[in-house]
Amino acid sequence: MIKVVVTGAAGRMGSRLVSLVKDSAFLTLTGAVESKGHPAVGEDSGEVAGCGRTGLLIEDDLSRVVEQGEVVVDFSTPAATLKHLSIVAQHRRGIVVGTTGFSPSELDELRSYARQIPCVFSPNMSVGVNVMYRVIAEMAKTLGEDYDIEVIEAHHRLKKDAPSGTALKMAEVLAHAVNRDLGQVGVYARKGLVGERKRGEIGIQTIRAGDIVGDHTVMFGAMGERIELTHRATSRDTFAAGALRAARWVVKQPAGLYDMLDVLALR
Repeated sequence: MIKVVVTGAAGRMGSRLVSLVKDSAFLTLTGAVESKGHPAVGEDSGEVAGCGRTGLLIEDDLSRVVEQGEVVVDFSTPAATLKHLSIVAQHRRGIVVGTTGFSPSELDELRSYARQIPCVFSPNMSVGVNVMYRVIAEMAKTLGEDYDIEVIEAHHRLKKDAPSGTALKMAEVLAHAVNRDLGQVGVYARKGLVGERKRGEIGIQTIRAGDIVGDHTVMFGAMGERIELTHRATSRDTFAAGALRAARWVVKQPAGLYDMLDVLALR
């Protein structure tokens, strides 16, 4: 049994992780963490997650429980994740990071920690989405310059970052596949008299509404035809299950920065 510590344990994703670990035949929950001052601190992690008692109270400091686990699974905020990475690095544990919204400097800091410990970092832990990364790259290479590329993402109204980390990853994959610099060709909004679409643009458009778990569509459009590939998540369990698959994988790896393509052997 692999020993797992879940951070952000009272959040939407953290609660599902606690529940799935509790039911797993391969994993056991050895720690649950939330931010200082969170109302769930001191409560039973399973009761907070709605899956019955686990006997593990939610702590407000990862340092208190990190030694009890082999791997930390972190879905929190960029600032919290970097703090957790520092603690995990000190204790030489593995970590799976599903947090999104990092700035370029924060990503550099994450990468520096990953040189010390095995770290799986992916903006989307869904197996289906990661297969989609591979497929859209091949499609972009094959279709070539005559096809316009657009990425459209939709999430619930409470999501704080935009575009989603998954949409940005898709745009990066597409840009790399067609030898373009996303920083130069990415277009994130259109309004007013913007003129004709420039050749080589990659559009990334955002929708926020209701309780949408996560929809991502890649559109390849040419004169006379359009190809659309869509992934729709209907439950956060798909992300939680992928993260736990990554947790089982990463504890066997040497220090380094990995993603779900490594976990799924898709490279």
